[in-house]
Amino acid sequence: MAYQVEYYIVDRKALPEVYIKVVEAKRMLAAGEVSSVQEAAKKLDISRSSFYKYKDMIEPFTDTTGKKIVTLSCTLDDEPGALSQLLNVVGEGKANILTIHQSIPINGLADVSLSIETGDESKNLGQLIECMREVTGVHEIKILARE
Repeated sequence: MAYQVEYYIVDRKALPEVYIKVVEAKRMLAAGEVSSVQEAAKKLDISRSSFYKYKDMIEPFTDTTGKKIVTLSCTLDDEPGALSQLLNVVGEGKANILTIHQSIPINGLADVSLSIETGDESKNLGQLIECMREVTGVHEIKILARE
C-alpha cells in the first residue's frame, strides 16, 4: 500500500519545538536574515539534519479568510505614467497586486491584465474598480475572473 499524504491543522503548542524552529529557519532564510542553513540552525539551536528532515513537511498556516483574487482586463492609453497611475489607485485601495501583464500597444491603446488580491482592509471591489475607471487614460475595466 502506497503512503498517502494527509494534512492536519494543529495548535502550535502541540508541536515539538524542532518543528517551530524549522519554520523559523525557513522564514529567516527567505527574509535574508541568515545566509545559510548552517547559520540559521546555529542561531536556533537545531541540527542541520533536523532542518533538512522536516523542511518540506511543515508550513505555517496562513488564514486567507476574507481574501479574494480578482483578474481584471484594462484598456489604457499608451501614455507615459498611465499604468503607474492605475497601479497607485490599486495600492491606495489596499489591494495587493499579484500579477501584471501588458501587451504591446496597438493604435495608441495598451491592454493590461491585473490579478489583485483584496482583503478585509481593502476598499470594496466595486468602489476600487470605480476609482480605477476614473484614472485619466483608462478606457475600460472588466472583471475576467474571481476566486
